[in-house]
Parts: sequence; structure tokens; C-alpha cells
Amino acid sequence: MAMKLYRRRFISMGCPCEIGVFSAGSDAAGSAIDKAENEVHRLDLKYSHFRSNSYITRLQVAAQQAEGVDVDDETASLLDYAATQFKISQGLFDVTTGRLSRLWHRRANLPTNTELSSALRLTGWAKLQWLSPNLTIPEGMQLELGGLVKEYAADRAALLLKRSGVHSAFVELGGDIHVTGPRPDGRPWNMGIRNPAHRQQQSSSAIANIPVFGGGLATSGDYERASLINGKRYGHIIHPKTGWPVNSFQSISVLAPSCLLAGSLSTLAMLMGHENGLSMLSESGLAWLAQS
Repeated sequence: MAMKLYRRRFISMGCPCEIGVFSAGSDAAGSAIDKAENEVHRLDLKYSHFRSNSYITRLQVAAQQAEGVDVDDETASLLDYAATQFKISQGLFDVTTGRLSRLWHRRANLPTNTELSSALRLTGWAKLQWLSPNLTIPEGMQLELGGLVKEYAADRAALLLKRSGVHSAFVELGGDIHVTGPRPDGRPWNMGIRNPAHRQQQSSSAIANIPVFGGGLATSGDYERASLINGKRYGHIIHPKTGWPVNSFQSISVLAPSCLLAGSLSTLAMLMGHENGLSMLSESGLAWLAQS
């Protein structure tokens, strides 16, 4: 039976999303896509910092109590991953930068030294206590799981597609992608990487097309969610030790077995800067693309 490509676009996690699956019928394709899309929405509702009733918002309040709070298994897994990334990155990959991220969000002027110092005092993985499943954080600290959840959601949605019997599909969440397997004829999916020079255009061109047979493809850069202050762009990736947005690559794209790993490495490369970032990527043995 001939396989047909079914695609669905939707909005979640504050960004445009798309799921595409090859299937022999529309009913099977629709059912599989429903499960994958619902998983993305579930994770958005659970981990959104912009919703006062989300799990992560309520968890942060409870975790500031002296006895801390026990988290669920899914969150424990993400925090274990964050702890590992913090350790191997020597403190550069840090999910406690929530105060800094909010300090820089959509600003019209530069933060003062007092504002930066205040946010930095409440930044640093070593300042919280994580003894799985119990989490205790200092009063005022804000976690920032944005660098994990979207990529994790892409992996989870792709897993549900596979469990539905779909093995030739992709999940794309605002540029973070997981491909379950090649097209039915064995050809790869060609995934475009946006050209940072066209960041202001609604339909920006791709600077490169990367063939992907399977796994995760993630891009970190300064062309999304940036603030323009005094004529200068400041990206959303904040250095946890200085409190300032990084100023290195325009973007880094990494192809890895999972979107979560790809996203972690692309973000880490941005934080490490040109020389150290490129060295780390070269030693990883993974495929990557850097745009300076």
C-alpha cells in the first residue's frame, strides 16, 4: 500500500510546531499525530514558567520550604540530566539562571550592576540541594528549564509516534527536531537551518539543508528571542557566571541521537565561545554546523 505524507502545524511552547508522518491512511496518521501533539501540549502546560498554575511554578514555590519537595519521576529525570550537564560543562550549563533570563527578557535598557548582582546571587546549581527525588532551592531562585523541555518534548513526541507504529516521521518544535527514521524509500529528510542574516523576515531562507536519517537536530543562536538595546542585539542565552548574554556564534546546529543531547551541546558551544566551543564539538564526534 502506498505511503503518503501527512503534516500538521500547530502552536505550542510559544513557537510554531509541525509534525509530519508517512502513513498508509489518514485515520492512522491522524491518531498518531494526535498523541504526539498532545504530548507536546502536556509538557508545555507542565513546565511553562509563564503559567502561574503550572507544575514547575508550583514546584519552585514548594521547593523553597526548609524540607524541600519531592518531584515526580519525569522531573527527577530532567534534574538528573541537568546535574550531569552542569558537572561535565564545569558549571556553564546551569538551569538555575531563571532570575537572569527574566532580568534580560524584552528589556529596553541595560540592567544595572545592582540588578545583575542580585540575580547572580540566586544563580548557581551548587546553591540548591538535589537528592532525588527531593529538591530544595534558596528563596528567590528560579529554575530555567527552557533549554531542556522543548528538546525533551520533541524526543517524547517522536517516541509516541514510534509506539503508534510510525517509523518515518519528524517532529519540529520551533527549530528543534527529532526524526524517527528515513523516508519510506530510504532517503533522508532534508532539514533546513535558518539563515541568521534573514532573522527579521517572516519566511527566512535556509543557510543549509542537513540530511537527517534519524535522531535529533537542534540549533541554538542569537537570532531568536533577542532584545535590542541601544541599537545592539542581546541574545537569550545567558552566561551563568557573568550574567550577560553570550556573544559568540550567530548559531550552532548539532545532530545527535536525541534532540535533548543536540540542544545541550549546541547551547554549551554558544557558552564556551569560538575556540573552546568548536574544539568541544569537534571532539564530540557528532555532525555540527557553526555560523559565526
